[in-house]
Amino acid sequence: MSTILIVIAVVAVIALWVIGVQRKLVASDEICNNALRQINVQQVSRYDALLALVKLCREYASHEKDTLEEIVKLRKVTSSPNPTPSEISANEAALNELSAKIIAVAEQYPDLKANTTYLKTMDEVKNYEENVRLARMTFNDTVTKFNTQVRMFPTSIVAGMLGFPVKQYLEEDRKKAEYPSF
Repeated sequence: MSTILIVIAVVAVIALWVIGVQRKLVASDEICNNALRQINVQQVSRYDALLALVKLCREYASHEKDTLEEIVKLRKVTSSPNPTPSEISANEAALNELSAKIIAVAEQYPDLKANTTYLKTMDEVKNYEENVRLARMTFNDTVTKFNTQVRMFPTSIVAGMLGFPVKQYLEEDRKKAEYPSF
């Protein structure tokens, strides 16, 4: 009888441990997913600020309307409730390309570059860009914590059994160094 109680106690302890590990992994996974969504939110805000710049540029560069409309069509920001790291990276590359094109148009019009609305909106774009950078860092930090949990023994056994794979980090866009700075 005591052997059965010991076996039941051991099984209960193991079950409670597995439940605890699963709860911790789910919480860490949700933190990673939230961090990725926060990047997307900042990208949407940045895109909105860039669209405001496009509208302002149209007033100064009406003969470049086709170029500016191409810029607007260039980027359809993903508002997916569950963006993937590759979607986030694609959004970032497109937003950087959009920024570069807007700056190129503005360079041709000194009055536009001196316009207070333009300057204020460019500051907003810079702020959103910084927010995206910080959100990317936060995401990579949360992924580091999650991946550490998933890869460390004995949690790795439960993570493998319950289907918690290692998450991918967001990589820095190598082409970004080529973009003009604000």
